[in-house]
Amino acid sequence: MRFTHAVIFTLLLLVGCDDAPTALAPVPRPVKTVTVSDADSKNGLRRVGEIHARDEIALGFRLSGRLLTRAVEAGDRVQAGQVLATIESQTTENQRLSAKADLDSARAAERVAALTLRRMKLLIPGGAVSIAQLDTAQAEWQAAASRRKSSEASLKIAEENVSWSQLIAPSDGVITAVSASAGQVVSVGQTVATLAAGDRRDAVFWLPAADELRARLGETFTVSLLSTPAVATQGILRDISPQADPGTRTWRVRMTLIAPPPSLALGASVQATFSRAGKPAIALPASSLTRSGDNPAVFVLDNTHSRLTLTPVALAGFSPQQVFIASGLRPGDRVVIAGVSKLRDGETVSLGEEKP
Repeated sequence: MRFTHAVIFTLLLLVGCDDAPTALAPVPRPVKTVTVSDADSKNGLRRVGEIHARDEIALGFRLSGRLLTRAVEAGDRVQAGQVLATIESQTTENQRLSAKADLDSARAAERVAALTLRRMKLLIPGGAVSIAQLDTAQAEWQAAASRRKSSEASLKIAEENVSWSQLIAPSDGVITAVSASAGQVVSVGQTVATLAAGDRRDAVFWLPAADELRARLGETFTVSLLSTPAVATQGILRDISPQADPGTRTWRVRMTLIAPPPSLALGASVQATFSRAGKPAIALPASSLTRSGDNPAVFVLDNTHSRLTLTPVALAGFSPQQVFIASGLRPGDRVVIAGVSKLRDGETVSLGEEKP
């Protein structure tokens, strides 16, 4: 009996071994790539910018107070001298009335002092008044005249303060932004509205490096609408900020547009290509960059064997979104642009998403 049980147990073991699953080969990791083309290796850097007014004026009151009215909204076209907003003016009006009363009093005192001095001069030959009295009358008249001049200046200041209760457009233009509403208390100089004065337009770009462009001030570049590149005009490079923005570490570049079409309106997104000196540079997403030892590198996918090759490259520059490769890549190379920190040289992968 025991022998029979042992035979059955052995047979079950043999059947179980036949049904054991075989080890599965690891599935290649899919990778996201971009193919380097001839267009990517152009000797230039395309940047996206925005249309601004040549002259942008932040408008605010010269006095503090509560905002009573605001007669404009963003996008409104205004004329020089137009009232844009008003603040409460009762206090300044009271000051004007007080200054006017002081001036009336000073003028009356000056007239009395002038008449007194005139009488003194008529009586002095007859000896009816002394020289000392004449000198006193002369001094009182001069003091009254000085007080009148001071009151006139005070009234002028008070009248100017009353006029400052209105925010007046200094020139023709378009309101690009409003920063306060009726009922709000505003301080002296606080921006209430921003005016794009005149019709001149600038294209503003932010570049990671601008040293090469500083010697090219006055040159002409092509600026086109980002959504419709066929809509384009010429822009003259006129200004480069002397220092980088402390937040983005980029330099502001302004171009004056020559006869821009209506489509290049304020706030429109535009693009321009800034040529680079030296060898062409290939632009890649910043996420594609890794290291080979102490040198920058990227992973290139071998289309034949689906293997990755860690390829050292030389950088021509970089921005927060892109890196610019000076050498190490050729048109047709397929570069991995995501998840490079988890990949290894020689690893077999599968082709995932291809970025256009």
